[in-house]
Amino acid sequence: MSAETWHSALHRLQDEAAPHVLISVVGAEGSTPREPGAKMVVTADACHDTLGGGRFEYQAIACAREMLAASTRGEQATTPRLEAFPLGGRSGQCCGGHVSLLFEYFAGAEKHIALFGAGHVAQALVPLLAPLPWRIHWFDSRAEVFPALVPSARVACHRLDENALAPAIETALESLPHGVHTLVMTHDHAQDRRLVDALLSHAGVASIGLIGSQSKWASFQRPLREAGHDATALSRVRCPIGIPGAGGKHPYEIALAIAAELLTLAPAEVHAPQRGVLPATWRHVTGQDVCL
Repeated sequence: MSAETWHSALHRLQDEAAPHVLISVVGAEGSTPREPGAKMVVTADACHDTLGGGRFEYQAIACAREMLAASTRGEQATTPRLEAFPLGGRSGQCCGGHVSLLFEYFAGAEKHIALFGAGHVAQALVPLLAPLPWRIHWFDSRAEVFPALVPSARVACHRLDENALAPAIETALESLPHGVHTLVMTHDHAQDRRLVDALLSHAGVASIGLIGSQSKWASFQRPLREAGHDATALSRVRCPIGIPGAGGKHPYEIALAIAAELLTLAPAEVHAPQRGVLPATWRHVTGQDVCL
């Protein structure tokens, strides 16, 4: 349990674009550990502040972490949830009161970008993306090429071990969230091809962009077919990257074209007719009508 307050943790995690769940006590009856308004923040590996402790709190943490785990599996976890905790019956606590909790999931980032390579174009691109509500996972086998000052807490720099590149790439891919958009732009064409091969085999990748010319991509296709990737798989790779018609060759011009293309890859947000907690659920949990 962290000593950090819930409001401090909430601000920090949202600034870092890290997934978290905010739990709020929205109803209390009888003898309860905390009153309405008490909150805590839960991540996959930490808890900040408290709802009063005991088995009830452990059950609440487990509910929050299931929401986080569902998101990593690519399942829908964004809908707020109301949960009723009769402390005697559900939680086995002798105080015997009744607590209603609201669970609010925050994905942290609207989109995740995995950027392989920290050359001139990448160093121009990252500051363009840093102000957006995205999280950038930046990889390179050369630790010294990362800028001394990373422009945002939403950018995480990782070094790939060049002496054990294949397992390093596999470990990197396993660390990425489901639905990540990837960009391959390393200093080495052979490394680029190994990365594209690995990305085509990774089910959680939403898109693959490869920097370079059409001739570079043509030279990659034969070895990738020999590695078992068919025409449908190869069609997932965008090369050259960047919005069509952007013909500039300066690093900043290329970075602008790539950033604009990434914006077009954002899925349209589709809302169901009813969002959030259903009125019937609210009445069932709280015994109160929704305010009109």
